[in-house]
Amino acid sequence: MSIKLHFEVRRIEAHERLLVASFLEAHWGSVQIVSRGQVHEADSLPAFIAIWDEQVVGLVTYHIHDGMCEIISLDSLMVKIGVGTALVQAVVQDVTQFACKRVWLITSNDNLSALGFYQRRGFRLVAVYQGALDAAREIKPNIPQIGMENIPIHDEIELELWL
Repeated sequence: MSIKLHFEVRRIEAHERLLVASFLEAHWGSVQIVSRGQVHEADSLPAFIAIWDEQVVGLVTYHIHDGMCEIISLDSLMVKIGVGTALVQAVVQDVTQFACKRVWLITSNDNLSALGFYQRRGFRLVAVYQGALDAAREIKPNIPQIGMENIPIHDEIELELWL
């Protein structure tokens, strides 16, 4: 027997901002996300959510500036069924109306799954910012010292996709 999971991806609505804040708090420890030394209040950014069985199973937030779009956060609670891919595709499709030519993001050096995920979707590695997360802890002290796979977290890695 096979089970088919169907989820919906849609733009968040104004009345769902508290839901977004709660999701970010649960998965990022705060609504504040630091990227390249800039603090983003991610709960106030444009966002898409993935819904399955009336539950939020994914969220992406992003920021558009100077013809470029930075993905600030991406979370999928259900892996290997296309939630993350659908959320990224929603952002890419959305930002083309703003004449964005580049979608980029920052991830931490321990996030090996994100590095693979984004590269499989056409993103390229473009920079490593050594010690950037050590510096970001000055702004957001709850950034952990040790991350996934017991890897010390020190550096930011930038990936990009040209549209």
